[in-house]
Amino acid sequence: MKITVLTLALAIFLGLSCNTEKPATAPKKIKQYSIEQFYKNTRIGGGAFSEDETKLLVRSDETGIFNVYEINIADGAKRQVTHSDEESFFSIDYVPGTKQILYFADKGGNEIDHLYLLNEDGTSQDLTPGEKEKANFGGWSEDKQYMYYSSNLRDPKFFDYYKMKIGEWKPAMIYQNNDGMNLSGMSNDENFFALQKTITTSENQLFLFDRKKDKRTEVSDPEAPGSYNASGFSDDGKYFFYTSNASGEFASLMQYEIATGKHSTLFETNWDVMYSYVSENEKYRVIGINEDGKNTLVVKDNSTGKTVDFPQVPDGNVLAVNISDSEKLMRLSVGTSRAPSNIYVYNFATKELKKLTEALSPAIDPDDLVSAEVVRFKSFDGLEIPAIYYKPLTASVDNKAPALVWVHGGPGGQSRVGYFSLIQFLANHGYAILAVNNRGSSGYGKTFHKMDDLNHGDKDLKDCIWGKKWLQGQDYIDPEKIGIIGGSYGGYMTMAAMTFAPEEFEVGVNIFGVTNWLRTLKSIPPYWESFRDALYKELGDPFSADSARLYNISPLFHADQVKNPVMVLQGANDPRVLQAESDEIVEAIKKNGVPVEYVLFPDEGHGFVKKENEINGYGKVLEFLDEHLKGKVAD
Repeated sequence: MKITVLTLALAIFLGLSCNTEKPATAPKKIKQYSIEQFYKNTRIGGGAFSEDETKLLVRSDETGIFNVYEINIADGAKRQVTHSDEESFFSIDYVPGTKQILYFADKGGNEIDHLYLLNEDGTSQDLTPGEKEKANFGGWSEDKQYMYYSSNLRDPKFFDYYKMKIGEWKPAMIYQNNDGMNLSGMSNDENFFALQKTITTSENQLFLFDRKKDKRTEVSDPEAPGSYNASGFSDDGKYFFYTSNASGEFASLMQYEIATGKHSTLFETNWDVMYSYVSENEKYRVIGINEDGKNTLVVKDNSTGKTVDFPQVPDGNVLAVNISDSEKLMRLSVGTSRAPSNIYVYNFATKELKKLTEALSPAIDPDDLVSAEVVRFKSFDGLEIPAIYYKPLTASVDNKAPALVWVHGGPGGQSRVGYFSLIQFLANHGYAILAVNNRGSSGYGKTFHKMDDLNHGDKDLKDCIWGKKWLQGQDYIDPEKIGIIGGSYGGYMTMAAMTFAPEEFEVGVNIFGVTNWLRTLKSIPPYWESFRDALYKELGDPFSADSARLYNISPLFHADQVKNPVMVLQGANDPRVLQAESDEIVEAIKKNGVPVEYVLFPDEGHGFVKKENEINGYGKVLEFLDEHLKGKVAD
């Protein structure tokens, strides 16, 4: 079985140094685009090869929500396969030896994903029909006769591992998860299972379970705590691969010899190795590196040990790759800071890199968009904070721009170089955006990552405030017109800023953000059980004495301190940040007589899936900012 990646999405939510004395570049005249034009862009993802390797199976939202499509590799022609107009359908793969397709979907953003089989006649079958069953695809057996997947059908808190014979589609459990660990890989012979036990959000243990011997062996080093993540098994079952930062600040790719227990380093650099896997017959090894907020891809030829040299896309950020079973072709999903992700195919023999899609709307000239820049600034205590910066092309000393500090999700997320329509839309309309990777962000070493543990809403918030001060030091920024914006954990940081530092930011935009940590941490979905203790260790246990601190850092209970305008966006079906949180913070702010705008989406969960909702919500964000920030009259 290839690339069995079953680790759960356990985060609670979804360079160059810049010299402030550098003279600002001259402003540029550009065309401004509407939010509707920006969302005529297409989001495209996936890219599984058909058995004859003439087509790619992808997901695309060009109809307004995600559906499944096929792309002809020869000419780039695209054919719509599913025609849903209510729920988004996300492609997984072609079913081996058939003309069937596998995809997944939830209901209204509730994150209870089911696996579906699409037949040749267009009918579909729910393969995991349990009402509250959440299922995750795990790959195909080596002989292509079985599908593997994980499911919490038996116990909502724990994911067991199953297989289904293709054509029969009857579940058979092959691993019962009684210990609440996270299953993150399996050997081809179904004997060894990789298991992760979460300790904190930055540390875990890694084990191998031998079914034949009914024995569990720890791969991680008890004397060297850190992050340990599975990266698959060798075809012959002799070796297990994993990444770990136990021996340094950044994660390296490691090899573990199962028979002897010997560990060795396969690849390391001065950034995190995010993932690694081998192609079908182990000809190539793919290594993804998180290099200063941007993906770097390394492909090794295992027979020679040499790095494969393939063409680079200018300003390109390789988000994902997939090597065909014949090992002749490689699909790449590549985005830039000025264009959404596109699908490319690389031919190893001819060395041709072919672009198959054009995701940017033809109505938008990419020269009117902003290239992201990696910058760094010193925070209140001298700590260097990395950030991704988008300077509006129209900004100048004589045409000072309003600005926003952008805060990513998490805790522990990372703002990265890449395309986001909302950021480009705001920059196109004259707003500078500084996406701060405050202490606690991932990607900058394990020490930096742990710096906000049990300190949320304090030093990480100060990093954002010092990001504002960096913006004020740019001579083309209006120092009196700086706001803060963020989604999920970034939404919390936005509300923390507006509540606990009410004089710092002129406006705040909270997108699906936490405002009551006591409720959020008590209402964690059951399928996050394995991660619950880790969250409590980082954020605090709401059922302990920590509840006092959680109360103190929750904006809801201190909303009387909010002085400046706030906007809140919320999905009614959000299982992570419940609608009640946003309802209550909005009502609390209204009591202050402070302008507050609330936009509720009845058919979204934790984040946007439907274009019409993004157009509605993000269009209103600009209107709100134009009124309360750009149009703000000096006191």
